[in-house]
Amino acid sequence: MAQEEPVTSVVEEGVAVIRIANPPVNALSAAVRGGLKRAAEAAEADPSVRAVVVTAEGRTFIAGADITEFGKPPVPPTLPEAIASLESLAKPVVAAINGAALGGGLEVALGCHARVAAPGAKLGLPEVKLGLLPGAGGTQRLPRLVGAAPALKLMADGNPVSAEAAKAIGLVEEVAEDVVGAARALALRLAETGRPTPARDRGAPEDREAFEEAAAGLLKNADNPSVAACVEAVRAAFDLPFEEGMAAERAHFLRLRDDPRSKALRHVFLAERAAARIPGLPRGTQPRRVERAAVIGGGTMGGGIAMCFANAGIPVTLIETSEENLQRGLERVAGNYATSVKRGSLTEEARAKRMGLIEGKVGLDAAAGADVVVEAVFEEMGLKKEIFGKLETVAKPGAILATNTSYLDVDEIAASTSRPADVLGMHFFSPANVMKLLEVVRGKRTAPDALATAMELGRKLAKVPVVSGVCYGFIGNRMLARRTAQAERLLIEGALPEEVDAALNAFGFRMGPFAMGDLAGLDIGWRIRQATGKKAPVADALVEAGRLGQKTKRGYYDYSADGRTGVPDPEVVAIIERVSAEQGVTRRPIGREEITERLLFPMINEGARILEEGIAARAGDIDTVWLNGYGWPAVTGGPMFHADSLGLPRIVGRLREFARASGDESLEPAPLLVRLAEAGQGFASLDEKAA
Repeated sequence: MAQEEPVTSVVEEGVAVIRIANPPVNALSAAVRGGLKRAAEAAEADPSVRAVVVTAEGRTFIAGADITEFGKPPVPPTLPEAIASLESLAKPVVAAINGAALGGGLEVALGCHARVAAPGAKLGLPEVKLGLLPGAGGTQRLPRLVGAAPALKLMADGNPVSAEAAKAIGLVEEVAEDVVGAARALALRLAETGRPTPARDRGAPEDREAFEEAAAGLLKNADNPSVAACVEAVRAAFDLPFEEGMAAERAHFLRLRDDPRSKALRHVFLAERAAARIPGLPRGTQPRRVERAAVIGGGTMGGGIAMCFANAGIPVTLIETSEENLQRGLERVAGNYATSVKRGSLTEEARAKRMGLIEGKVGLDAAAGADVVVEAVFEEMGLKKEIFGKLETVAKPGAILATNTSYLDVDEIAASTSRPADVLGMHFFSPANVMKLLEVVRGKRTAPDALATAMELGRKLAKVPVVSGVCYGFIGNRMLARRTAQAERLLIEGALPEEVDAALNAFGFRMGPFAMGDLAGLDIGWRIRQATGKKAPVADALVEAGRLGQKTKRGYYDYSADGRTGVPDPEVVAIIERVSAEQGVTRRPIGREEITERLLFPMINEGARILEEGIAARAGDIDTVWLNGYGWPAVTGGPMFHADSLGLPRIVGRLREFARASGDESLEPAPLLVRLAEAGQGFASLDEKAA
């Protein structure tokens, strides 16, 4: 059976409608690029064609490049060549943007002479999120079309804009429900009045001062190399003729393509996509319907989770044990929304709508109508088992019963019900209404459709969901525990909190472990250690001295100046030195490189164990967890990608040194790590096999 052409052209009443059909997202494969070029040439040669419309099948116009071609030799025609074939037509060409026009898709539309968008269309240049910049003329055409400052913003933040916003800045001429019909009508009008000047021929932008001001603001905190490249490429639109500007854009693109930071960002993009695929799910598994939710616990976490549902348009019942606790929880939620309105990130109308979706109730019976129930109470196994034991008689058949536990055994919780197939973990990260990560914990008896439901629900809640198996701390907190233990040990051996934090700041983390601990509250970790019988001599001594972090204006740092800015405190140094003496440790200076390796390499080692045990399906899943839940810098790709970049033999060698020096057997390299290092492979090789 012959494969259908991904690009077709039909001439109707003088208009050639070129239609792309390359599911699922109409990516710009070689076949699509070639089809566009041939269709444009045919339209030029056909005397019956007065105008051209370019559109696509499905809900997407063009979602960008074909990622399967990344890293492979280019296949002609190139995208710039395909776009030039449309742009150079003497007959007017109108893009009918029926859905998302992203990356190369928007660059195709920019090569057309005019654009009409459907009301739900999204237009954007997200290449910056891949460590790249638009490479098919976007940096040259967009500034000439809409102005340099708006163009730079669209490129540098990588976020798409709505059709209406695109019309407001002059990116599209019309927004219409019948997008192809409106594009046909516009194309015929232009055939009568004359083809508009293509973006490439409009001359340099005029708003240099506004552009330079916007560029200065963007470059202040940009660690993504493509932001600076976007700035330089747009400058070329001012300073160079179009063709020379295109050459400058291409030079920036090629340099970024080979930049290690860019490679890391592409890995991040692909890893997040891969994390959405659930390993071992039976073919044809369909998620259950979720039309209403309930959240048990109105504290900071429970209220934040309720906001996630309301933000996604899902009615939710927030359940507490008393009217007093319930009102406190609802007031906290209302305060969070009020802050968003004050900041301008939420309209008053949207605030009212979201608050209207949150209903407060006292007692577990209020969960009866929910399709998903999320328990978000204290980390106490007895309390959670009691709640789930009651839920099995309250929740309707088929409802998902989810626990928001950060550490505890989901299988033990599920065993407290007679419906363990409905039970799983949905581990939100604090603040739940802000943080993107959602660890979906699959119990040994979790039903496939329950797992599929939680993953789909995570995406509806604007989260990045990742499947984890059951173990203490799951993926993220299990690895974090290794870093925390090493941070404590570094203090005892000779480092100071500010030195440890500075090492991770230099690596790219926004906050080091001790500043983060002060922000969260040192009593949280202390309570967990009390419950599990574990010790952290320095951290415990600080808590016992009443130093709980920012909430008491004293933790690892002194916050007495303004409550938020921490400075080193001699009292903390004295406590650390006392603990070192009690432990019989002679303190020594510890360099930044050693600090960084001792914090990160044990985490990577634990990641190898997590992979070997099947807790995580892919190394990329571990990276996705750390990137979206713990602030790992994206330009290094995540812990497992970073390990591959350094070379696993180096990590194996250093871990063995750490284990010998400390006598800590947990620092011995994991068997999987050793096998990969000896075979000259990396963690990426495991993901390639799993793909």
